[in-house]
Amino acid sequence: MSTTSPPSTTASPSSSLLGDAFRQPRAVWAIAFAATVSFMGIGLVDPILPAISTELDASPTQAMLLFTSYLFITAIAMLFTSWASSRLGVKRTLLTGLALVVVFAALCAASGSVGEIIGLRAGWGLGNALFISTALAAIVGASAGPSAGAIILYEAALGLGMAVGPLLGGLLGSVSWRAPFAGTAVLMAVGFLAITALLRAEPRPARVSPLASIRALAHPALRTLALTAVFYNFGFFTLLAYSPFPLEAAAAAQGTEFGAMGIGGVFFGWGLALAITSVLVAPVLTRRFGLLPTLVATLGLLTLVLLALALLHTSMVGMIVGIVIGGLLLGVLNTALTETVMEATDLPRGVASSAYSGVRFLGGAVAPAVAGPLAAAAGAAAPYELAALAIVISIVMLLVGRRHLAAVGADHGAAPHLDARSEAEAITAGDEA
Repeated sequence: MSTTSPPSTTASPSSSLLGDAFRQPRAVWAIAFAATVSFMGIGLVDPILPAISTELDASPTQAMLLFTSYLFITAIAMLFTSWASSRLGVKRTLLTGLALVVVFAALCAASGSVGEIIGLRAGWGLGNALFISTALAAIVGASAGPSAGAIILYEAALGLGMAVGPLLGGLLGSVSWRAPFAGTAVLMAVGFLAITALLRAEPRPARVSPLASIRALAHPALRTLALTAVFYNFGFFTLLAYSPFPLEAAAAAQGTEFGAMGIGGVFFGWGLALAITSVLVAPVLTRRFGLLPTLVATLGLLTLVLLALALLHTSMVGMIVGIVIGGLLLGVLNTALTETVMEATDLPRGVASSAYSGVRFLGGAVAPAVAGPLAAAAGAAAPYELAALAIVISIVMLLVGRRHLAAVGADHGAAPHLDARSEAEAITAGDEA
């Protein structure tokens, strides 16, 4: 005999969490706003690279160095952000990072040469590293009630920033290449004032050695994943920093004037795809198939996408489709790699994430500096071919070092089970740039 239960009138856990996400103190909304603007900065510069190259009489290689200086300083800073936060406290670290972004973004807008912008982008990278490394801790500390709702709001802010950044860069860049820099400075200044007024100072976290992240790289599992990520990030930033130039050339060859707005629209699709898969798809895949199988399969697919871009670099439609599909894969990889870092060692997560991020961004810093000269010497397809080779090397690194990853649940056929905050940390560390 079966019985039928009456329909439940209780709200589902998911709807309750969604409600909690939007019932937050004003301090949480202030941090979420600043986080959105901070993540917008990842794609903001992309649409204006060709305009900077043209209007400042700079080569594509020089324009792409805006990414190199930013990422190189971010890489160095990430090795020490856990120490800085333990010394300054969360609120001071947040405000220091925001203040640096405001100052250096404003100076970029007033610059008269590409060399000045390259140097100023380094200061921007330092500020962004300090802000992003502490934003999640701040938003959880300021939340009302359970932290899960605040984490959902934070992830939504992250995804919105990743998607809107290139679009805003294209809109403002169609007015002037200076406008995206000035707009970022203004928006970050609003975030600075809001956090100053609304966020209470939290007790300082436990002290961390300034060398903790560097020492952490002696751990075989972390070292394996960091080396994997160096080559992966080379491919990532080849796609991100180099693609505006062959994309604009392919459009021009078909009689279309693409410009900052067109590039911004394409990379809006890229950022939206990356945000969706990093926040929504990656956790599902890693739980269904395990971390390492997800990584190897997705890296293999990214290799094919980069080779397709090499073959189709003269086709505007082919470039657009390849860039957006690349965004889908990059979102999965960013989150899955950082989750693997968290699962693979017993190191404090903040220390492990800082060490991993510091090393991986070095690969990103090298890619734009190499892509320009390589394209000039060997043709427009060559940077994508080298990026595909780098992704193959990252797969080899992961497979060769697999013996060091015994702690990863996927190695035993078990799915990883990070809590909501740890998963948000993985998404943040994966997508920050």
